[in-house]
Amino acid sequence: MADSLISNALGSAAAGIVSRIFTHPLDTAKARLQANYNQLDSSSTSKVPRYRGTVDVLVRTFRTEGLAGLYRGFGAVIVGGTPGTVAYLCSYDIFKNELTKIHSSLSRNNKVAGDSNRGGDGEFMVHFASGMLAEAVVCVVYVPVDVVKERMQVQHGQSRSNYQGSWDAFKTIMRTEGLSGIYRGYAATLGSFGPYSAFYFVFYERLKTLARENIAKQKQEISFLDDIEIPFSRIVACSASAGALASWITSPLDMAKLRLQVQRGSLANSTAAVGRQKNQVLYTSVLDCLRKVYREQGVSALFRGSGARVIHSAPATTMTMTCYEMFKTYWAKI
Repeated sequence: MADSLISNALGSAAAGIVSRIFTHPLDTAKARLQANYNQLDSSSTSKVPRYRGTVDVLVRTFRTEGLAGLYRGFGAVIVGGTPGTVAYLCSYDIFKNELTKIHSSLSRNNKVAGDSNRGGDGEFMVHFASGMLAEAVVCVVYVPVDVVKERMQVQHGQSRSNYQGSWDAFKTIMRTEGLSGIYRGYAATLGSFGPYSAFYFVFYERLKTLARENIAKQKQEISFLDDIEIPFSRIVACSASAGALASWITSPLDMAKLRLQVQRGSLANSTAAVGRQKNQVLYTSVLDCLRKVYREQGVSALFRGSGARVIHSAPATTMTMTCYEMFKTYWAKI
């Protein structure tokens, strides 16, 4: 158990760092597309651009702010995100193992009782619940990281109200909003990333099972599916497909979460009177945000930035899970 936990931890740490280096600019593009600046920064005297798409964000950000603009909030991601990845993947494995034991016990009891048709449903619930529970644990780390990262990503230029870096953003938020400010988005983040993690692991585990079944059929061998090693290329295909599907399905929740976090930052930085600040509150909750965006801008607005999210999430999860599986296997053999 200890050796397995160590190999999981080492594999997830390496995976988290490698994937974020290559995919952070795409995450910045997604954040800026979703933030809807014309509404959230209405108190600003500067005219903030509305982007036409992912490529437009990347090109214009690089042209006006350089490489540093594409990597805003990267420090917070590396410092907080790496241990977060370790906690996330290790806790998922722990929850999955424990819930699998419970499911196996219940399955044996069902067979005794004459009910043997709940295997597929049970596996779905094990992976779905494990993903949700792992996200609930890791959000303790991810929420402060996410708040700092996204406030850094959506700011433009060198305005006085801008944060000077990830550490400056963290200190400013703590000073002006307190601990509640840095964790204000916990429920919204869990509401966004929880379903993403749940669906991701449901898709990922199912695709891996199908891959193992296919390999066993090709080799015409009778063995336990879990003992069959999946080739690198199929791990890449499974993780990319699961990441793309899960990120697209949950994109509206991610959009609502981001707008709530950025809105709170705009209100905290405002020097206007309290009464005026109240008028600036556009959304009171995730559901309120989804309802208003749908009513005012239609279904397409709910999925604004979904392309960037898929483009970011698919490579990110592919790199993370592929590195994780490879490093985990490598460390386990040492």
